[in-house]
Amino acid sequence: MKHILLAALTLLLVTACKTTPDYGRPLPPGAPALIPLEDGEPHPEFAQQWTERQDLLPALAHSIAWMKRKSSEQHFPVEGVSHARALKSLQRFEELLASSRSEREFRDAIEAEFQIYKSAGWNGRGGGVLFTGYCTPILKGSKTASARYAHPLYALPPDLVKTPTGEILGQRTASGLQPYPARRAIEAGALLEGKQLELVWLADPLDAYIAHVNGSAFVELENGELVKLGYAGKNGQPYTSLGQELVKEKELRKDEVSLPAIRRWAKEHPDRVTEYLDRNDSYVFFTPIDHDPHGSLNVPVSGWRSLATDKTLFPRGAIVYVETKLHANTNHGAQVNDFLFDQDTGGAIRTAGRADVYLGVGPEAEELAGTTRAEGQLYYFFLRE
Repeated sequence: MKHILLAALTLLLVTACKTTPDYGRPLPPGAPALIPLEDGEPHPEFAQQWTERQDLLPALAHSIAWMKRKSSEQHFPVEGVSHARALKSLQRFEELLASSRSEREFRDAIEAEFQIYKSAGWNGRGGGVLFTGYCTPILKGSKTASARYAHPLYALPPDLVKTPTGEILGQRTASGLQPYPARRAIEAGALLEGKQLELVWLADPLDAYIAHVNGSAFVELENGELVKLGYAGKNGQPYTSLGQELVKEKELRKDEVSLPAIRRWAKEHPDRVTEYLDRNDSYVFFTPIDHDPHGSLNVPVSGWRSLATDKTLFPRGAIVYVETKLHANTNHGAQVNDFLFDQDTGGAIRTAGRADVYLGVGPEAEELAGTTRAEGQLYYFFLRE
């Protein structure tokens, strides 16, 4: 009987002490975002990724090219990591990918020469990181407005003021800088009308919203022309997740939230879509591009190789190692353990407990991005000092 009571008490205590992860929780002031792994701690099993070294090289080259720009120096130091150390880490990683003759030799060299750091995660002590996916969707649209195509994607307004590093300062007005209007004011009012800022028009307001969330889009016109749009900026207002709002209002269950589920809901409730979209104050602006999508470093993002993180916390361009699942909220979840590069940011990525994997262009990438939401671990690699 005592054993039964003890077991019941233990279960009660464990249940009471279990904490639901709050991935949106900011770190306490002064708390580190990167925690160095001690020699006795478990290290990520990264050796096998040496066999995929050819696939790593293009994204690695983009990070190195960015780090060699004089303008990149203004973003360092971060978490005690200097610009010189970050660049040398990338260059040495590239050398070891080429010179190592086996997985074991690669692993031993990395562990001898590099300090591995773990993201502080949601709890500030190395807790998990919530990984989601994003992509460049291909959407149907037109260069002219019509009854069918009534939802524009806008270029960056001239009255939106940014710093050289991209921080939004606000709207330039006769009385000085003011916060830039939120989504509802932009969509419902005439704020941008008559300024020739419309780049394309889409048929579905949810498609426009998806372009905003992903920060880029390819728009297929009726004549087959493909208009490529990249990220130009945003209004600086806070981001609110459409999926989370639908769960909060019991329109969807938490375990079924995905882009396909949201699309089904929108198709069933067309008269309520705008109501929910307007809850997200954040609004994104675009620019025409003639190349693949670029991230916040203004270098191309690579499918399955580029990561978006909070750039107020983590070093830009760095080597990262991800342990998580893709397609995680379906029955086809696949474990992913791989090297990526920290080359982007996002409206929802604002803490040490969040990261976003870029998954490529088109319908398959969109479907995968829309069904990826899983906890995992995030590591950074820098040369030992």
